[in-house]
Amino acid sequence: MKRILLASVALLMAFASCTDLDDRLDDKIPIDKFPENDDQAALMIVPVYRPMQDFLDWGGWWFCQELTSDEVVCPTRHTDWDDGGKWRVLYQHTWDNKTEAVASMWSRFYNGIVEANRLIEVFNPENADLSALEEGAAKTVAKLKIMRAFYYYLLIDNYGDVPYVTTFKNAEQKPSKTPRATIFQNIVQELTESIPYLDNSTSKTSVTKGMAWSLLAKLYLNAEVYSGTPMWKDAENACDSVLALGYSLEADPLAPFITNNQNSPENIFTIPYDEDTYHGFNLHMRTLHYNNNLTFDMSVGPWNGFAVTEQHYNTYSDNDKRKSGYFLVGQQYTSSGQPITDEVAGTPLVFDPHIPALVMDASYTPQEIRMSGARVKKFEIKLGAKDNLSNDFPIFRLADIMLMKAEARVRQGLNGDDWINPIRERAGLSALTNATLDDILAERGRELFWEAHRRQDLIRFGKFNQAWWEKPASDPSRKTFPIPQWVIDSNENLAK
Repeated sequence: MKRILLASVALLMAFASCTDLDDRLDDKIPIDKFPENDDQAALMIVPVYRPMQDFLDWGGWWFCQELTSDEVVCPTRHTDWDDGGKWRVLYQHTWDNKTEAVASMWSRFYNGIVEANRLIEVFNPENADLSALEEGAAKTVAKLKIMRAFYYYLLIDNYGDVPYVTTFKNAEQKPSKTPRATIFQNIVQELTESIPYLDNSTSKTSVTKGMAWSLLAKLYLNAEVYSGTPMWKDAENACDSVLALGYSLEADPLAPFITNNQNSPENIFTIPYDEDTYHGFNLHMRTLHYNNNLTFDMSVGPWNGFAVTEQHYNTYSDNDKRKSGYFLVGQQYTSSGQPITDEVAGTPLVFDPHIPALVMDASYTPQEIRMSGARVKKFEIKLGAKDNLSNDFPIFRLADIMLMKAEARVRQGLNGDDWINPIRERAGLSALTNATLDDILAERGRELFWEAHRRQDLIRFGKFNQAWWEKPASDPSRKTFPIPQWVIDSNENLAK
């Protein structure tokens, strides 16, 4: 499916290049003539997925989920990685509505919504109930509504109250904000109404029952944050619906993240990156040292920036398979086993998990500046890796669903051990008895590290505004990001 989607993107780009961009697709192709089959329908809705390609890079979403948390940091390394403070303000919760990552997410989410609204009106111009549509059209419209709900989930999770627009032709030019709780209720309803029209597809890169039920589980799990009313039993039930679909844990905790992970039975919904044709996965470039190209026979030199915080690194015990699997520490070696030297520092390249300061100026040693912080290799960096990886990035995977079920049960006063312990045991750890919420949050941190869950988890557990290393306690208003200034400049209604 990964290759099919990439081919579809290429075909759409070719189609767009020879088409007058002022022409409306629905003006030129009657709905009773096209699409003629499911493959053509899938091709038409590819643009709805396109904004996700930017999530790990300049779309800002990954940065806002990880760099605002207690597990990932981008220290200033003398003259490198200060970048006007754009990474530091995320970590220290001092961003504003002009901060690059905060400003970038908005357009990606709404680009997906606009495409969904447009295509829903192509396939369902009369705005009929799904039950009144022909089977193929009903399935396609259901997928589009679920993707629209996905983007609105990201919007209310990150920004709170936002414009809620579900039409294309009749959309307001300057809509006002809709309360977060109202949007939450609307998208939950749309999901529950749409899921029955999905077939039993096993795709991991498009809307399936697994993806839709996972999204619904996330909404229910965070319902108290979004609406003020907890919905733990509903969250557990939605998790059960995912669990019934036949996904399974990999035996190796690193298997969901290998280069060729498109068929992992654990991954549910992924972004299908490709080193040549679907760029956007370059987090390895941001974390590896300049000379780690020798470790992986890379043709490009990495940028020596992001690292795991020492506090998070220390949450892994030495017998946890994920510790050695996720992180690079100590002396670094070439692919042939020769020790690497940092020529600028004039010493062996040795990663130390300890980072002495968030801003390391010239008063720090070259070793501290260039080698501080354990680096991340959770997603396999194959020999010969390029500046973009081909690993698919999981938005939803089974281990997350199992931990969500454990949490939902414990919050109901029930036992969640059966759902957290398989993940711990896979990592080589002993089983827990009567796991607490603190146990679950800690396990979520270890298992889901680097997968853009931590900000949301810390908010749900009431810990996001606490102080941690180099970050003072922050105001509760920081649980959401401000609407970008460029958006307010174009719509004064959103300044209210």
